[in-house]
Amino acid sequence: MNEAAPDLHSDQIAYWNGAGGDHWVQRQELTDRVLAPVAEVVLARAAAQPGERVIDIGCGCGATTLVLADQVAPGGTILAADVSEPMLGRARERLAGRAGVSLVCADAARHPFTATAADLLFSRFGVMFFGDPTAAFANMRQGLKPGGRLVFACWRVPSENSWMMVPLQAAYLHVPRLPKPGPEDPGPFSFGDPERVRRILAGAGFTGVALEPIDLDLDLASGGGLDAAVAYTLDIGATSRALDGASGALRTAAAGSVREALAPYVDGNRVPLPAAIWIVTATAP
Repeated sequence: MNEAAPDLHSDQIAYWNGAGGDHWVQRQELTDRVLAPVAEVVLARAAAQPGERVIDIGCGCGATTLVLADQVAPGGTILAADVSEPMLGRARERLAGRAGVSLVCADAARHPFTATAADLLFSRFGVMFFGDPTAAFANMRQGLKPGGRLVFACWRVPSENSWMMVPLQAAYLHVPRLPKPGPEDPGPFSFGDPERVRRILAGAGFTGVALEPIDLDLDLASGGGLDAAVAYTLDIGATSRALDGASGALRTAAAGSVREALAPYVDGNRVPLPAAIWIVTATAP
């Protein structure tokens, strides 16, 4: 990594530069397909235009960066940032030769963004992991020009996201539960409370904060059938973390339970499960 990231928990840094980042790289194509409905919605709300300057926070393997680069061409620029060097490595491969695109391994909470330069601050699930989110958003806001817009997607509460909770609860029949985060702790669902999101963004100096609830179905199989859905959930996300370090026998047993839990959702070669997100928008004054 090129920068320290003290505003992220050290376990998050280790995870995204270790097993978590490696799994996402290995499953990049499948993950892009699973999350394609989310990317479509949040990119449409962002409405990047030719010539605009965009910051893509938590760009991961570059799926949204690729689309944004096409949207701002000709003449626009993209600064894509992530804390995961493995995922950025994949993004660099995918974005090689793209004009106007820069990638940086950095903590967005402290990265010295060029002041008042960007038209759009964008993220698909890259902003929920800051230890001090108000300070982090205040720092990122410095990179937006007056009137610049913030658009990001984040998960709503776990109970509304069956795509993650159904396989995870099945895995919990065999392994201990993951530690439950506190209401102010970083994590994938840390922005589920809309009032907390409004408080954070107002505290960071944004105006016109709005949250739009979007309900989606995510196909965990990416068209590959039930076996593909089971393999995907065992390798990515919370179920993968819960099974980290489990013995082969426990993993096999958990896979059987996950398969049983997902079976009622099978629709041909698809395994779609409900997902719930916020599309959050705001403006830099």
